[in-house]
Amino acid sequence: MSPRTFFRLFIHLQMLPILEAGEETLVGGQAVMEGVMMRAPHSYCVAVRKPNGELVTSEMPVERISEKHRIFKYPLLRGLGTLYQALQLGGKALNFSALASLEDPQEGGKEAPKEVPGWIVAGPVIFSLLFFLFMYKFVPLYLVTRLAKVYPVFDGRLASAGADGLIRLTILLTLLYTLSKLKDMRRMFEYHGAEHKVVFNFESGQPVTVENAQRFTTFHPRCGTSFLVVIFLLAMPTYALIPFTGFAAKLAARIVLIPLLIGVAYELIFFAARRRGSFLALLTTPGLWTQRITTKPPSDDQAAVAIHALEGAMALEKSQGGEMVIA
Repeated sequence: MSPRTFFRLFIHLQMLPILEAGEETLVGGQAVMEGVMMRAPHSYCVAVRKPNGELVTSEMPVERISEKHRIFKYPLLRGLGTLYQALQLGGKALNFSALASLEDPQEGGKEAPKEVPGWIVAGPVIFSLLFFLFMYKFVPLYLVTRLAKVYPVFDGRLASAGADGLIRLTILLTLLYTLSKLKDMRRMFEYHGAEHKVVFNFESGQPVTVENAQRFTTFHPRCGTSFLVVIFLLAMPTYALIPFTGFAAKLAARIVLIPLLIGVAYELIFFAARRRGSFLALLTTPGLWTQRITTKPPSDDQAAVAIHALEGAMALEKSQGGEMVIA
């Protein structure tokens, strides 16, 4: 594997929570390397454009995690289960797209291996988790703690939680904006836009075509970008309720509360996807604004790849007797 391909896989793995739109009952998807993964309730399909122009796909039936483990049928818990399965499937989709990208002239014409070695995927995943905890839990709390020594007002729970949240959002937006300037990442964000357009096209009930898909916006409320931003916003009032005063205790509480924030954020996104004109749906608006960074207008060819992935997922879903559900 060339250093460039390894770097692309590494960066894509870091972006999984941003690009993934995990949902059990609705069509959703994810951008991958030079392609798109589309998910139906019981199936998924990845379509990737290889360097030689050939379009390759990978399809697989998927059992809902709530059907395998009934505990994930309940509110709050279903968000955790769905996110876990979405990230798991997203990793497989990235694996497949990475293999397709290996088959290019820069690899010396060698045949790609049957799978990416486990250590290549496991390493970035572990680092991604540690990076998330360090950048979005430790760093904001540390900076606010230092700030409070200069300005005592930040010793208060509300001021501390507010400043903590603003720092966290600034780190996220700065990281996303910086990555969007990379050529490979911009192409991934274009495929992300293609995925959203095609999902909107499908949900509208109109025939799914490139021409129809291109009429829709790239900003979709059921998106990993919106999901992460909602989590960050929910964290502000939640952290203000933490009664601890010590740095270590506050940090531990922030880590322990992650599952709760994920569960609540999922329910809000779930609600907003069905009632887009409601008051609570307004909470997802900042996430839609952030998608101005993480989605870009796709080319017709990129939209065609997303449609191919959707058609593959739909065909497999229908072959299993499933019914596609429109939001």
